[in-house]
Amino acid sequence: MNKLYVGNLSPTVTVEDLKQLFDERKLPVADQVLLKTGYAFVDFPDQKWAIKAIETLSGKAELHGKVIEVDYSVPKKLRSRKIQIRNIPPQLQWEVLDSLLSDHGSVENVEQVNTDTDTAVVNVTYATKEEAKEALEKLTGHTVEDHSLGVSYILDADASPPPQAPKLQRGGRARTGDHLDYSGAAGGPGGARQRQPELPLRILVPTQFVGAIIGKEGLTIKNLTKETQSKVDIHRKENAGAAEKAITIHSSPEGCSSACQKILHIMEKEANDTNSAEEVPLKILAHNSLVGRLIGKEGRNLKKIEQDTGTKITISSLQDLTIYNPERTITVRGGVEECCNAEVEIMRKLREAYENDIATLNQTNLIPGLNLNALGIFSSGVPLLPSSAGPHSLQGPASSAGYNPFLGTSSPMAGLYGPPPVGNVPHQLPVLEQEVVYLFIPTQAVGALIGKKGQHIKELARFAGASIKIAPADSPDSSERMVIITGPPEAQFKAQGRIFGKLKEENFFTAKEEVKLETQIKVPSCAAGRVIGKGGKTVNELQNLTSAEVIVPRDQAPDENDEVFVKIFGHFFASQTAQRKIREIIQQVKQQEQKQHQPPPPAHQSK
Repeated sequence: MNKLYVGNLSPTVTVEDLKQLFDERKLPVADQVLLKTGYAFVDFPDQKWAIKAIETLSGKAELHGKVIEVDYSVPKKLRSRKIQIRNIPPQLQWEVLDSLLSDHGSVENVEQVNTDTDTAVVNVTYATKEEAKEALEKLTGHTVEDHSLGVSYILDADASPPPQAPKLQRGGRARTGDHLDYSGAAGGPGGARQRQPELPLRILVPTQFVGAIIGKEGLTIKNLTKETQSKVDIHRKENAGAAEKAITIHSSPEGCSSACQKILHIMEKEANDTNSAEEVPLKILAHNSLVGRLIGKEGRNLKKIEQDTGTKITISSLQDLTIYNPERTITVRGGVEECCNAEVEIMRKLREAYENDIATLNQTNLIPGLNLNALGIFSSGVPLLPSSAGPHSLQGPASSAGYNPFLGTSSPMAGLYGPPPVGNVPHQLPVLEQEVVYLFIPTQAVGALIGKKGQHIKELARFAGASIKIAPADSPDSSERMVIITGPPEAQFKAQGRIFGKLKEENFFTAKEEVKLETQIKVPSCAAGRVIGKGGKTVNELQNLTSAEVIVPRDQAPDENDEVFVKIFGHFFASQTAQRKIREIIQQVKQQEQKQHQPPPPAHQSK
């Protein structure tokens, strides 16, 4: 339940007056209304209704001659690091929101809330209570694109519970928002899983076919989930009036493909039965950060899938991405069997990209609390991050467009886009070696990176825990400047991520462009051959794995430290993955050298 505080009430207000007001404003009439002199506490069924009540009533509704105030009921002793920000312009780009939030402290998590309002709502967790308090005070009433922000404290599920807190009830069914949740043998929200689930398959279906997919009394979809061993969420109540609805399928890759095939056959039959002349293509939703690697260099991956499956594949524009919509639509046209074959190949590529992203973070030995959304690293609209609700949470995922697979602690991306799963981070982190990375940015972007009186670059260095210096220009007409970043892997990740995000935020790349930059790292000359591999095998595999362009110039002479440069070109994730893989190779070479130089163990002398 979401308990609200209703204040500034006239002493003559009764419980019936409050219930009548809720009914007039089309709010669910709460069973529990605790009325005191001058204020009341009201329970609403879920966060969506609570938000609607706040936005509909607070400062706008009048009872017995007094304008009432409505907000979350959070006792002072429970006011922690978590706040809710409402009335955010839906078209606002993530980079702008990220910058606004970061002005008041270190942001650990951002979770977008699914609401019926025309504006966006996010729950934000700061690193400290003091930062959350400052953000609440400074952002309340702050105007963004003619929208005045509303900010409230909300209960922090991760905060230490008060003494004698009631235990969680076992069993029951999780409420996952306003969508239908069907679970086969492999699914179901009851009970925590030790293993992270597979990346879900997300598809769009025409609204007129949703009834046929569900079937009479839900029989069709129940049989489908049972036969395919999958869990299927049909988000039919979200985006009221929309021509298409999202369906999320949780299962193994084979289970997802099987469920998708059955859904396509159901839609094909329904289209034939209703004499629908329209073609029903397969539409797959994929997060923008994964799509570039699906497309491949010069579109090669996509072209190959088209050729192998006999389908035509198109992908929605980057311009369609907003804070509400971090996903792009992959439309596959062809026969049902051809579309199903294409789905298998498309999802295989997307899963590879997703797994590489997870590997990137695992290899950087990141500490809890480091989140990509705090970096603003994506090329356009970005997912908003969930708070960590603990392994037994029954809180369902919420997102702008229904369900976002990158949100929620049960999500396969929760370890990547949020606090790492329990057990992924050692209790004691080793002292990490300082790394030096040379990042090249457009010359005209230098001023934006430095900021007024050097303020931005100082804040960036402090945020990342890295040394950041801009090297002098090689010549007056140089088109690029070199940024030298020194710090451990986590600091490199933060600093580079923020720089990628800053360039997008300041429009040095167009809305259709992904931010791709060149980075260089030094490797021992003895390791350069290992990076290249026999006949270029290693470097080719590295490029295929990361989607980054990796170049080891063969004609360069080692410097005074017997090191040579390796050049990496690509988007942020591609570059990070390549950097970590190359660092792995360097570490292997160093370990082999150490073994070779170790003195042999003393021979055992018998008496």
